Amino acid sequence: MKNIIAVGGGVLISLVLASASAAASFEESMARCISKHANTRDAATVMLECSADGGKLSGCVVLQDSAAGKGFDKAALCVADALPMGSKTGQVKVPMRFPGS
Repeated sequence: MKNIIAVGGGVLISLVLASASAAASFEESMARCISKHANTRDAATVMLECSADGGKLSGCVVLQDSAAGKGFDKAALCVADALPMGSKTGQVKVPMRFPGS
């Protein structure tokens, strides 16, 4: 019984650490995309439509961009490449908000 609890606890801790690592990786990707394509001081919202499959997004197109011409469309497409989708499949709309500073 102690071994089952120890293994279960180890698996739980591993999942928590993996989730935290994935979140940190996504945040780093988002920061890199914004600084590469847009001014981090500006704010914007972008709506993408993408195909979701296998935990990833593909074929994304920009439906709306509140700050057209300022690079947030490119930043959103860049972020979409790193956005984890889990088991979601099919066409999805992906809203993104860039808060600015």
